Amino acid sequence: MKKHKLLIAVGLALVLFFAGHAAQFYSIGFVSLIENKLYDTRLRLTLPNQGDERIVILDIDEKSLKEQGRWPWGRDKVAKLIDQLFDHYGVAVVGFDVVFAEADNSSGLKVLQELANNQLKSVPQFQSALAQLKPSLEYDQLLANKMQQRNIVLGYYFNGSNDTSGVLPPAIFPAATFKNHPVKMLHWEGYGANLAQLQASAASAGHFNSLTDRDGVVRRVPMIVEYGGAYYEALSLAMVRAVLGFPKLSPGYAADGNLEWLNLHFPEGVATIPVDASLSALVPYRGAKSTFTYLSVVDVLTGRTPLDALKNKIVLVGTSAPGLLDLRSTPVDEAYPGVEIHANLISGILNHTLKSSPAWVVILEVLLILLVGGVLSVILPLLSPSKVTLVSLVAWVATVAINSVFWQFAQLSIPFATGLLLIFSLFALNMSYGYFVESRTKRQITQLFGQYVPKEVVGELSERPEQVSMEGHSLEMSILFSDVRGFTTISEGLDPKELSLLMNEFLTPLSTVVYKHRGTIDKYMGDCVMAFWGAPLPDNRHAYNAIVAGLEMLQALELLQPHFNSRGWPPIKIGVGVNTGKVSVGNMGSEVRVAYTVMGDAVNLASRLEGITKEYGVGMVVGEQTKAQAPEFIYRELDLVRVKGKEQPVAIFEPIALQGQVSAVRLAQLAQFAQVLAAYRNQQWEQANAQLIELQIADPKATLYQVYLERIAYFQQHPPGVEWDGVFVFKAK
Repeated sequence: MKKHKLLIAVGLALVLFFAGHAAQFYSIGFVSLIENKLYDTRLRLTLPNQGDERIVILDIDEKSLKEQGRWPWGRDKVAKLIDQLFDHYGVAVVGFDVVFAEADNSSGLKVLQELANNQLKSVPQFQSALAQLKPSLEYDQLLANKMQQRNIVLGYYFNGSNDTSGVLPPAIFPAATFKNHPVKMLHWEGYGANLAQLQASAASAGHFNSLTDRDGVVRRVPMIVEYGGAYYEALSLAMVRAVLGFPKLSPGYAADGNLEWLNLHFPEGVATIPVDASLSALVPYRGAKSTFTYLSVVDVLTGRTPLDALKNKIVLVGTSAPGLLDLRSTPVDEAYPGVEIHANLISGILNHTLKSSPAWVVILEVLLILLVGGVLSVILPLLSPSKVTLVSLVAWVATVAINSVFWQFAQLSIPFATGLLLIFSLFALNMSYGYFVESRTKRQITQLFGQYVPKEVVGELSERPEQVSMEGHSLEMSILFSDVRGFTTISEGLDPKELSLLMNEFLTPLSTVVYKHRGTIDKYMGDCVMAFWGAPLPDNRHAYNAIVAGLEMLQALELLQPHFNSRGWPPIKIGVGVNTGKVSVGNMGSEVRVAYTVMGDAVNLASRLEGITKEYGVGMVVGEQTKAQAPEFIYRELDLVRVKGKEQPVAIFEPIALQGQVSAVRLAQLAQFAQVLAAYRNQQWEQANAQLIELQIADPKATLYQVYLERIAYFQQHPPGVEWDGVFVFKAK
């Protein structure tokens, strides 16, 4: 932990930095941008991709403009459209996503009145005809008359300038409604509304302003806005109230005083509309543009639309024509008709599928960032790069999964870009630290051990540098020596170039075998290879691995013999000695040169065991401690010997093969030789001799049997005496 204090401190600083953004003490631009993109992604992945059959959009499309002329149309056509919708088709409610802000003089009534007041003032017939025509030519009043007693909701807009036109509808809430509550209401300075006579005849009206985020995308619509101290509702909310019989609307406050929803009051209960602190609602988009049913206005106006297409429908009149500039950038489409945004909101309010983002979500996000970030800041510096990656990935996936559950099943929109970026930042910090700081340690380890151990072990050492010690220390290990028999004679028959080539040819496969079984090559001594197991990385099976390596070295050399013969080289045989015991391992040498090596009595005995393989005509000899630690093998006890330099006798063994890999005939021979040894040590010369002759007949080339036959013959002539312990003493190394 002390080693990583700086890394932990930097990680915790990152946690506090991102927590400050989540707590809204300040805003980090790129985090907000990523949050918006993640919101859009969640939205698109969970789109139902189907409209709402209760809602129809009457589109002032290119077809309508081509047949009826450019917009705005005369109010007489709009009046006729209203008659068609209510009298012919029987719709439930009509909302206009357009503004009737200016008087309609397209009927020519103004010109006729000027004539009546001037040139034709004295013509009674003209005055009488004008009086009869006037009601049908006052298009604004005509439209106002058609709107009366019908469920029509007009649209209007607010703006940031002081310009005003038309007349606003009655406010939904009076001034000071939200006094003493932390509400960030959107405030406007001006508006563009409908003519007074039209507004007076409409059942209701709502603004069609939307909120555009910094990236130009519409994700929210303010349900309530403030102008002149009073509060006005959105077009979608006004239409929902119209279709539901205009229930009373009231603000809904949480226990902490934050406004989190709007209440619709019905005799049977209260329905809620979730809003944020600015009284805005997230638009519950149902799909890309044209997900809702679109009908051309001209087809309705001329009666070409089937009756059942509009019966009892909620109708929105708007435009998708590019020339009328009512296209918005949204999470689901870059050119999305504004009228369809209102359709989505109406559907979401009626279906109760509006996502909510209450004030307590901020507290939840901050707590999660502090908890998850704090834990990761402390534990990641303690892990290897692979585990850092795994833990970070798990934290990332868990964050996404939990957020998705809240989104899909609790209708909660919880920000999570901050958390994901924090996890990534902590991951990048720890990986960068590992690369720029710890990589130096790994390079040093690679330089130190690359010549001794296989690259796989070097990789493990790099991952666990704390386990590596270059200082001398005592360990139980297994040591292997292999040497070429008769190398001096072989070398005398070859020129230096051929000898060098031969050395490479047989040392390479032997070294490969050592590496394969996770051994460490200590050194090459001419034709001798010295290796050990148990360091620099711990190896609980060092005896087993050393024996397997020794047996495979013998096999590898046998496979090389045909190649040696083809080159005209003499056959090569090696002896392998393996011993296990306590040794000193580490960097040893002088001030001039040091090497990572092992020293000790067990090392010397391993060398002696390799030397005596040729005395018994076997390929490999191991000590009794090696045998004890690797019971997986079948062994043949060779002798009880006292090697040069050691007073204590040691039992020596030849590993034959793994358990289960020895034939029954071979096992019988091994058992018979064990009987020979027992008889030999009991000085039962005749019995031992007879059994040896049987074994020699089965294997005439076995040097081991000949060795014991010669010893028995000698002892028969020169009895060793009753104090003889059966130990054979080697005078030479």
